Amino acid sequence: MKNLLNGLNPRPVMVIGDLMLDHYIHGDVTRQAPESLPGAPVPVLATTYESLLPGGAASVVANIGGLGGQVRVLGALAADSAGDKLKNLLHSYKADTRYISVVTDRPTTVKMRFVTGAEQKLLLRADYEKAQPLAADDEARMIAQLEPALKDCGAVIMSDYGKGVLTPAVLRAVIAQAQAQNIPVLVDPKGLDFTIYSGADVITPNAKELGEATNMPTRTQDDVIKAAAHLIETTHIHTIIAKRSEHGMSVISKDQPPLHLAATAQQVLGVTGAGDTVIATLAVALSAGLSVAQAATLANEAAGIIVAQPGTTPITRAELLAALSAVTHADTTREAPVWHDWAAARAQIEAWKDAGEKVGFTNGCFDILHYGHVNYLNRARERCDRLVIGLNADASITRLKGEGRPVHEQLSRGAVLAALGAVDMVVFFGADPADDDKPVRLIEALHPDICFKGGDYKVENLPEAAVVFAYGGAFEIMPMYEGHSTTSAIRKMQKTG
Repeated sequence: MKNLLNGLNPRPVMVIGDLMLDHYIHGDVTRQAPESLPGAPVPVLATTYESLLPGGAASVVANIGGLGGQVRVLGALAADSAGDKLKNLLHSYKADTRYISVVTDRPTTVKMRFVTGAEQKLLLRADYEKAQPLAADDEARMIAQLEPALKDCGAVIMSDYGKGVLTPAVLRAVIAQAQAQNIPVLVDPKGLDFTIYSGADVITPNAKELGEATNMPTRTQDDVIKAAAHLIETTHIHTIIAKRSEHGMSVISKDQPPLHLAATAQQVLGVTGAGDTVIATLAVALSAGLSVAQAATLANEAAGIIVAQPGTTPITRAELLAALSAVTHADTTREAPVWHDWAAARAQIEAWKDAGEKVGFTNGCFDILHYGHVNYLNRARERCDRLVIGLNADASITRLKGEGRPVHEQLSRGAVLAALGAVDMVVFFGADPADDDKPVRLIEALHPDICFKGGDYKVENLPEAAVVFAYGGAFEIMPMYEGHSTTSAIRKMQKTG
């Protein structure tokens, strides 16, 4: 993953939404106000300093800037002191603010928070805002700005805080124009009606928001999958990335199996701003050409950094690089992951390599797991730090072995292999006939350090060997145990059955 981030060359990201100024008043509480009512003490905050931070959609802008991305801002501010201060903050993150409109029917939204202590305990929040839909002429001006603002963009973020900038007409225009230019649209949603985001590529609700929008439970992983699938079907949104707090996040798409990413934070000091960090990281990664799975993996790591800090300070590229460098994945008690997305699997393999670990690879059908398989995998694992299994998909096994095979469908085979102590990852291949039922394309995608093959093959006769040697990998032929095979096991069962 560190290599992925180092290699990013993102195109500009356009952020459109509700821009806010977060005004923090810090201090110490040592006494209660003498005018407090009996039984209802009012703390006195002895102010020590004040700080200003970008909030709402502006927080997303700051996170993109912190990650080193180029960002353009489309939104509305009043011609007031708060608006000037927020614009200056956006400039400090090298944001292009020329597409921000000046409006006269509302003040710049300000969230004033009174906090105390090292952990910034919140005492009170005061909101200065006027949440209402944009006036017709302001809405038309914003839509007219879309064409120049979208030019050469690699992604669009709609950051909806329900303050009136993202009207139905603006939403429709953004999605339509971005789709016409093949620019992915990401939405941080608000409210109960997600149909207003119909046609978006990615939305990022938390589990509570997903449950409220679908009127379905979202307590468990299976609940989240069902609710997201229902939302995809009813809204024509391509991918739901559900933020699940201490349970990490789940990525559910209409054309890919679910991907679940465990939370990375060791402690949670605050969740304010984590959603902005997630969608900003996703957009920067997608604008650089990474897959949704790769982008989500980076965003999950970024979220872990932010929730471990008090306040709403945007993430930086240096912080994310440091976190990715520290990933060791030392927990060997957890079941190995089973992947369909090769790019996401490559991201995990790169993380292992960054940690100095040697990654091995072998492949097979593993239809009925037997002693020969287990012994072979154990011996292979002794020669590397991580062992990846390329597992033939069901369609591939049918082509290789004939009708009636496989005995066990691919998810069952993958789960059994993933439970073995010798196995660190399972990746499917062969569903696409272009693979020719061989792991050549998979190996080329994953780049393991060493490939193992069991049997009496000669390396020079294996088509995958040329690929391995081309990128500097190694190949090793290992003996198989005679008398142990899935085919012989099936024949024995047929005779005794």
